[in-house]
Amino acid sequence: MSDAPLILVVDDDNDSRTLLQMVLATSGYDVETAINGRDALDSARRRPPRLILLDLAMPVMDGFTFRSEQLRDDLLSAIPVICVSGRHDAMRVSQTMRVAGCIPKPFDLDIVLARIREILAH
Repeated sequence: MSDAPLILVVDDDNDSRTLLQMVLATSGYDVETAINGRDALDSARRRPPRLILLDLAMPVMDGFTFRSEQLRDDLLSAIPVICVSGRHDAMRVSQTMRVAGCIPKPFDLDIVLARIREILAH
């Protein structure tokens, strides 16, 4: 088991998920991925991450439902979440979700990494 912080990337878009996974791993993070909110809940309950990068629009369970379920789970509720979404209203709607931030797609990897470092430093 690594001492690197675990980040869970939740995104149904294979390209975004793979890119984030590669960049985060290269930057020294331990990374797990999920393709929807249901898989993300299962993954987080097995191995709670330090941070979650969450897409909002996904099949099976979207980011809104995931976040609602996460906040009701004592094991997971304190884990910070950054929304990474292509929704035109992502910045506005994420404000109601009690998340640590929202980064619009297409995202700048330097901004994503800076935000992760900032949140994990607290």
